[in-house]
Amino acid sequence: MAAKKTEDPKIILEREYIIPLRRTWLKVPEYKRGKKAVKAIKLFLVRHMKVYDRDIRKIKIDVTLNNELRFRGIRSPPAKIKIKAKKFDNELVTVELTEVPEFVKFRQAKLEKSKVKINSAPEKVKKEEKKIESVETKEKEEAAKEENLKLAKEQAREKKHVSKVEEERIQRKALAK
Repeated sequence: MAAKKTEDPKIILEREYIIPLRRTWLKVPEYKRGKKAVKAIKLFLVRHMKVYDRDIRKIKIDVTLNNELRFRGIRSPPAKIKIKAKKFDNELVTVELTEVPEFVKFRQAKLEKSKVKINSAPEKVKKEEKKIESVETKEKEEAAKEENLKLAKEQAREKKHVSKVEEERIQRKALAK
């Protein structure tokens, strides 16, 4: 049997929006405002991205957008936010920030660089893993030796203790007779 190739879904619709959030999150208590902002984004996109069955579970929010919504805490989400929405042919809508802050871009670039380094040099990684494994085995052997020494010392102490007690009992019995 041949394995089927899974094709990536194609983008049907791509739009940018500035979504007003303040009107929606002002209607709920402070501790629910973050959740309400997320729901408001999803409901807005269900309405505007032609999701016909109005299922908000088909809308997926990007990590950076979620972090931006909760940046100042759950109690004070932003009043409005600029997003880019993409609708795919499998009825899934993904949402991401259009203007990502500089420090977030820097962090993402740093993560991508580290991933590229790891993927480009698998031999170095394997050598390092072998070194780590050898160090770990040495540490385990040393720990086992130390444990054996401790056990031997404890057994010696017990023997000394037991032998003294037995000698005293024997002497007392002899004196008693």
